[in-house]
Amino acid sequence: MSTKETINPGWEHFRRLTFSPAVRRGNLLFISGTTATDDEGNLVGEGDIVAQTRQIYRRIGKILEAAGATFDDIVMTTDYITTTENYRATAEVRREFFKNGFPAATGVIVAGLLRPGALIEIDCVAVLPEQP
Repeated sequence: MSTKETINPGWEHFRRLTFSPAVRRGNLLFISGTTATDDEGNLVGEGDIVAQTRQIYRRIGKILEAAGATFDDIVMTTDYITTTENYRATAEVRREFFKNGFPAATGVIVAGLLRPGALIEIDCVAVLPEQP
């Protein structure tokens, strides 16, 4: 029987929240919806969806590293956006992080996100090698 393992790259502010940055069960890694915050939870790139996207992928990279994974392991992403203004430019950011092919992806326009000032939130799923 498989058990779940929570993954936190050491972000202290997550200790007071009711969810984990990611959960691994077997060879699946589920990364929670991530907004453009710094390690203390402060919004980065206010008003700039491209800067926010880049910060989100940097944070996802830290989660992947903590799980022993890379961007090559991501198989699915979902973007939740509050605006389409300059959204196409986020494709260049994806190219910075996904060097060996792109995962499946979904984009959803939403009325708002929980984090004030967030223009985009991204969650993803990765498939990792089985743990010994």
